[in-house]
Amino acid sequence: MSLVGIIANPASGKDIRRLVAYGSVFDNEEKVRMIRRILLGLSAVGVNEVCYMPDTYGIVNRALSEVEIPIRCYPTPFNIKGDQDDSIRAAGFMAQRKADCIITLGGDGTNRVVVKGSVSVPILPVSTGTNNVFPAMIEGTIAGMAAALIAEKMVPLPEASYRSTILEVVLDGQPADLSLVDVAVYDDPFIGSRAIWKIEKVRQIFLNRAEPNSIGLSSIGGLLHPVSAESPQGLVLELGKGEGTVTAPVAPGLIQTVSIKKKSVLTVGEETDVTFSPAVIALDGERELEIQKGRQVSIRLKSQGPIVVDVHRTMGFAAKNNILTSNPR
Repeated sequence: MSLVGIIANPASGKDIRRLVAYGSVFDNEEKVRMIRRILLGLSAVGVNEVCYMPDTYGIVNRALSEVEIPIRCYPTPFNIKGDQDDSIRAAGFMAQRKADCIITLGGDGTNRVVVKGSVSVPILPVSTGTNNVFPAMIEGTIAGMAAALIAEKMVPLPEASYRSTILEVVLDGQPADLSLVDVAVYDDPFIGSRAIWKIEKVRQIFLNRAEPNSIGLSSIGGLLHPVSAESPQGLVLELGKGEGTVTAPVAPGLIQTVSIKKKSVLTVGEETDVTFSPAVIALDGERELEIQKGRQVSIRLKSQGPIVVDVHRTMGFAAKNNILTSNPR
């Protein structure tokens, strides 16, 4: 029996960066249509069960109301709160049920909290948020088929995935939180609006992936010292006058020249101190932790991140091995 989990965030794609930059709004009706196509893709390849996180908009329920598929679909058995805990608990429940794969709809922040709930189940992240680096823009039909190929064991997981590193926040010697892409030290005493959009207030950036074709804080590192998603390295940037500048797309349509005081490479297992306080620590673009003066904070690069399904690799393996064809070459 194959089981695929679905976690769709109804709040992704709607934050303040739509007001201060030029990001598009990703409404929930489009998410319903995407889930509908995902379900049809899962069904076509033979998935038996789907467990999904219920949400305040009813994304999966609405999608199910207009498709007929021979899949047993059921929600996670808890009352939703409409906050991050829903995704954490849903991922944990799916891991307990031994899900073969979890499909997520959301941005970097959505996937971060899913990974906090479970790091053991392979994740297939579909982008519907802002400044996304971790999830990719994938057609829902293909995402469903790829997840089904993994769940049905038609494509071996090592051939279709990679294990991501994570950035761990260490507060006074104890792990406090994690990030999938970036940690930013923000010159502000209070969390306030969660999204990061004033680059002049960013003092340090820690990255475990930095690609030149990405957007957001990752793009700053990507244009200086690229780090791939599968690399066992990270990058630390201290902003301010010093080594030079980089012109980077820090938000959709928002391109700024950023001054770089210092950059250094972070290796797996290594910790680097946060050197600015009081401050707010932002994780994957969202402010999460208020750090008072005198607290000891460091960022550690860890290798035990999530297993990420690569749709291109998955479908390529299926094509090469005639998995979905009836006339082998």
